[in-house]
Amino acid sequence: MGSYVPNTDREQQAMLKEAGYKSFDDMFSCIPDEVKLKKPLNLPSGLSEMEVIRKMEELSEKNVTYKHIFRGAGAYNHYIPAIVKSVTAKEEFVTTYTPYQAEISQGVLQSIFEYQTMMCELTGMDVANASHYDGGTAAAESIPMCQDRKHKTAYVSSTTHPATIQVMKTYCFGSNTKLVEVPEKDGLTDKEALKRMLSEDPEAACFYVQQPNFYGNYEDAVEIGEIVHEAGAKYVMGVNPIALAIMKTPAECGADVAVGDGQPLGMPIAYGGPYLGFMAVPKTMMRRLPGRIVGETTDHDGNRAYVLTLQAREQHIRREKASSNICSNQALCALTAAVYMAAMGADGMAEAASQSTSKAHYLKDKLAEAGCKPQFKAEFFNEFVTDCPCGSGALLDALADKGILGGLPITDNAILWCTTEMNTKAEMDQVAAVAAALISGKEA
Repeated sequence: MGSYVPNTDREQQAMLKEAGYKSFDDMFSCIPDEVKLKKPLNLPSGLSEMEVIRKMEELSEKNVTYKHIFRGAGAYNHYIPAIVKSVTAKEEFVTTYTPYQAEISQGVLQSIFEYQTMMCELTGMDVANASHYDGGTAAAESIPMCQDRKHKTAYVSSTTHPATIQVMKTYCFGSNTKLVEVPEKDGLTDKEALKRMLSEDPEAACFYVQQPNFYGNYEDAVEIGEIVHEAGAKYVMGVNPIALAIMKTPAECGADVAVGDGQPLGMPIAYGGPYLGFMAVPKTMMRRLPGRIVGETTDHDGNRAYVLTLQAREQHIRREKASSNICSNQALCALTAAVYMAAMGADGMAEAASQSTSKAHYLKDKLAEAGCKPQFKAEFFNEFVTDCPCGSGALLDALADKGILGGLPITDNAILWCTTEMNTKAEMDQVAAVAAALISGKEA
């Protein structure tokens, strides 16, 4: 241990003496001797800083990076203003932990409060929590908060991201909850099937729909909400936060719970994350909201102050009575989202959303001319599905050879494409040209 601690032997001995111990063995005397390791760990010798950097650079050269990205499916390549990293990289935010002691955590608590406020403005809801691990866990956590003694069954649209459905299945398995998938029709939730399934199940607790859905299509969210409420169930919407800048909010669609992944709000795409799950609800659902909530109050001098509030509803009570046992949050990611939204403003986010959708429609038309026909006729945001006559793998390999990460292959002959404000007309024309050349048998 001492080899990895940046202090000298003399300093360590001084600390031991101050703590009342003669040696490290004396400090750890409470540990049974039979469980102590009597020999050094079988680890390789340490490297110098220069050697470590050189080794990591060698390993990083094995990674494949793309200059141009046309893949989304839950991770989106949006522009991130420089101020976002400048603020969030400050050590006061990077090194902080749970703000249980409000008197010494006002800065962190305020940053979370500002995040919650902006998420409420974005979703149209009254209350937002201090975040979940990612969009999938936020979606799964929405199920128990919608259940009661008479309503247990959860429903989810088949147009939802497959990974989100899998997380929901995992949560439901653990809680012995029945999860039913509602079929899709022409790239959208089958509303007639939804109406029939809910009407036949008096135990229906909630229905989850993704907006825009996995295929990028806009669901008829208002009518779906009416169907769900008519059946006496709760309506949960999973939403793209960038799309919210130009589309109807979950509140306007009648949703009881709004969830999603905050990755597009200033977090770069990266293998493994970290991401950010958000959740917001109207006041009627506030006490069923899982996770932390930061509230604004005043101190004994009447000055504005921030505290963790309404904690009795979740992990600070007996486990069997808690609506959720999530006991951590993505505070640094939530701060990132708050700084991003503050820097972009409503107009900036609307511009990012407008460019994303207009470029997606341009690329769809260019790919159609090249021979990749769209599979659905529904309105869409910044993602869409086309068939691929030459095979998904062949086209994606041809694009990769030119430094382009193509869309996500969802079948051997279908690709889910995505654009953001980061994509240029020249890039999109090149994608279409490569597709046209491959389909026609000519070299691009």
